[in-house]
Amino acid sequence: MPIGLRHQARIAALQTLFESEFAANSPDGILARTLQDKEINGDTASFANELVCGVIQNQQVVDDTIRRFAPAFPIEQIATMDRNILRLALFEILLHNKVPPKVAINEAVELAKQFGSAKSPKFVNGVLGSVLAEQQRQREK
Repeated sequence: MPIGLRHQARIAALQTLFESEFAANSPDGILARTLQDKEINGDTASFANELVCGVIQNQQVVDDTIRRFAPAFPIEQIATMDRNILRLALFEILLHNKVPPKVAINEAVELAKQFGSAKSPKFVNGVLGSVLAEQQRQREK
């Protein structure tokens, strides 16, 4: 799947996760509507669905990782958009393993630039960079 389509899938997944948390609506319905509105289908829609389902099914693991690598920022106080960008990227890095971690980080930073605040890209990059550094230290042992 071309990179642009994966990026579209990540945007749809992020918007779904954000709306689901913010409005407490069902992610299935939100994703279906988002995919239809953006005219996303086929492999791109499947990838977006994998991301949304994966984040939701593994939210405890992902949130625990955020708590561990951003201890100065209680997860409840992290901006909803930033929290969901981190969740999406951490799912891809820790559990999904379909793209190299650096690609997931770059995508997350791009999403933070596009949808977050002025400080979001640096914050997202810092947290994810720490996770990646820890993974590399673990591999070297």
